[in-house]
Amino acid sequence: MVLMEASAEKPVDVVAGNLHIRLAETTEEIKASQRLRYSVFCQEMAATATLQQRLEQREYDSFDSYCDHLLVFDRSKREAAAVVGTYRLMRREQALRRGQFYTKDEYDITSLLCYPGELLELGRSCVAANYRTGSTMQLLWRGIAEYVFFYNVDIMFGCASLPSTDPQQMQDRLSYLYHYHLAPPALRPSALPERFVDMNLAPADSINVKLTRRQLPPLIRGYLHLGGFVGEGAVIDHDFGTTDVAVVVKTDWVTQKYLRHYRAASDGGQA
Repeated sequence: MVLMEASAEKPVDVVAGNLHIRLAETTEEIKASQRLRYSVFCQEMAATATLQQRLEQREYDSFDSYCDHLLVFDRSKREAAAVVGTYRLMRREQALRRGQFYTKDEYDITSLLCYPGELLELGRSCVAANYRTGSTMQLLWRGIAEYVFFYNVDIMFGCASLPSTDPQQMQDRLSYLYHYHLAPPALRPSALPERFVDMNLAPADSINVKLTRRQLPPLIRGYLHLGGFVGEGAVIDHDFGTTDVAVVVKTDWVTQKYLRHYRAASDGGQA
């Protein structure tokens, strides 16, 4: 496996072969991530873009300037095309400056806001088509683990998407998440009443668990692999053409499985 090199000077700064993951440091780098988001969300997935976004070929909103942007760079590419993966990160103090977390527009997150530790909202995750490999996703999770460790994050959460606006087409997947991965009440977001879509669409004993889990989007499977839970109720996002579920992850296992594992590899072990 490729040896990963990390820097102790920044929250995230890891090199793996031609790929380099760190936080955006300039406005131009954030714009590059927004162009990638436009390519993935608006061109591939047919999310609704404003006229200005179409003219600029960037997907952005009012949260971007308050967030950290985790970027994967391909060091072999020229600067304009170097950003090949991104994740948007928002901690509690950043959300306070913005006025709210993004997820609050879809879910009641009072239970999370009352949690005494540091919160981290994850969103706007995407990877360029030619880089959707296990190694790229591992690097993204490594970056998140570094960030979590640096800021002592206790809970990660956010909205993850299923690629349809028809819940009946996804009844097995939504029901599987409801029956097998519902968050404990103390950490359970609930879809806002006016947007609430019932996830309990099929009985548990009618679901082919192994097949249904394989049919989930890779990002949701990744959260579940980290011991994540989902909130109560789904939300239809017509702007993005998706059905969203709230995901909650306690970070203990993230740091144990990814941060310590890869730091050991960087010291001479095998990843």
